Amino acid sequence: MRLSRRGFLVGSAALAAGASVSLPFLLPRYRSDRRPRRSRVAILHADQYSQQIDEILAAGLRLFSLDVRGKRVVLKPNLVDYLPGDLINTHPALVLAAAEAFRRMGARSVVVAEGPGHQRDTHLVISQSGYHDSLSREKIRFVDLNRDELIRTPLGAGYTGMKNLFLPRTVLEADYLVSMPKIKVHHWSGVTLSMKNLFGVVPGARYGWPKNILHWKGIQESILDLCATVPVRFVIADGIVAMEGNGPLNGNPRPLGRIVLADDPVAADATCARLMGFNPERIVHICEGSRFLGNSSLALIDQAGETLSPPATPFRVVPDWEYLHVA
Repeated sequence: MRLSRRGFLVGSAALAAGASVSLPFLLPRYRSDRRPRRSRVAILHADQYSQQIDEILAAGLRLFSLDVRGKRVVLKPNLVDYLPGDLINTHPALVLAAAEAFRRMGARSVVVAEGPGHQRDTHLVISQSGYHDSLSREKIRFVDLNRDELIRTPLGAGYTGMKNLFLPRTVLEADYLVSMPKIKVHHWSGVTLSMKNLFGVVPGARYGWPKNILHWKGIQESILDLCATVPVRFVIADGIVAMEGNGPLNGNPRPLGRIVLADDPVAADATCARLMGFNPERIVHICEGSRFLGNSSLALIDQAGETLSPPATPFRVVPDWEYLHVA
């Protein structure tokens, strides 16, 4: 069942008011519960995109018991389009640091893969955003998920009503998919973090730009179906320079100075939301995802690195999403 704009706003108002209600679009539509007993999140301090990112990330990864020896690792950054500056895309310096770290940890292969949702010319995006030269220099392969070989894949949940999607072989055959989002607000989904980042695995060459089928079937619903189908094994979120305002393309820079690591995408996104000054229980895909995909409750998240503290001034959002702010 698709969540209509009116239905979503009604649900949003109820959530904002703290009402205890049972809303149709929150009826469980998942087939299995894969929540870990506990999740682990690390918040790392990083003021700028510099060579120190390598050391910061390597130290952060040591806070987790990761075993990628002999495994195929796919790094999935958020590459939307090319605009000047470090605002809309995951910064290539962080992606390179992650690739090098996983190589040192014994990964069989490390690939960077993305299917941009707005710009149809993926190679233009990676060239103009600084990825092409960096990846070539370090001999890291890039896969355009908009045009990769596809496999018809049954969906792991039924929120959109779709049964299958044709998804890229590179992602489906990965042993270790790492979601590397840019921490941003989003005018249609509230936030765009590690879970929303999976929109990039849906091939635009088959389903249109900007991934039209996902918008038609409902953004919140599509996030849940994708995360139930394509498991994210780890999260490295770029919040050194985040975005507030009218995201994901037209917002304003918000220096956050943080990198968020997690072994659970729901826990990662709940933590990022709190760092932005939002209540994650008011974000539909995070709240619903905490029923079967991961943990959003602070009581179930082991916090490492820096202390989680909300900002003195929450991230600015468009008016429809102001209810996300913690009261």
